[in-house]
Amino acid sequence: MSPLAVVIADTHIPRRARALPEGLVGYLQRADLILHAGDLMEPTLLDDLTAYAPARVVGGNLDPLDVDLPETLLFEFGGAGVAMVHDSGPRKGRRSRMKRRFPDARVVVFGHSHIPWLDDEDGLLLLNPGSPTDRRRQPHHTFALLRAEGGEVKAEILAL
Repeated sequence: MSPLAVVIADTHIPRRARALPEGLVGYLQRADLILHAGDLMEPTLLDDLTAYAPARVVGGNLDPLDVDLPETLLFEFGGAGVAMVHDSGPRKGRRSRMKRRFPDARVVVFGHSHIPWLDDEDGLLLLNPGSPTDRRRQPHHTFALLRAEGGEVKAEILAL
C-alpha cells in the first residue's frame, strides 16, 4: 500500500479545542507522515503529532514567533514533490500563483481559510484540509489524507 500522510491545518489549540479530536487519532496512528499547514498555536502539539509519525509543519499567522517554524517547505513524499505554505492567498489566481511559487511541486498543501479545498488539475494538486477543530462557517470539521507512490498522488478530504 502506498505511504499515507494525514494532513491537518488550523488546529488553533487551545483556543478552539483542548486537543485533537478522537476521530482523528485512528488515522494518525496509521500515518507514515503528518502534515500540519500552520496555526497549530500550541507548540506542544508538535510533540503530540510526532508521537504518531514524523511531522512536517509550517508556521501560520497565529503561531508563536518564538517557535521556529518555516514559512514554506518543499520535500518529496512517495516520489512526488510536495510544497507547504500556510496562506496561499486569494482563491482567484491561486493555481497560477502556486505554480510560480513552487514550480517543482506536484502537490501544494495550505491552510489559513479553514475551507476544505481539493483540486487536481494541470499536474498540480491543491489541498487545504480545512480544520479538525475550528470549522468556522463550514458544515464539518475536516482533515485530509494524501497517498503517493511512484510520483502518483491521490487525496481525499474527510469530515469528522
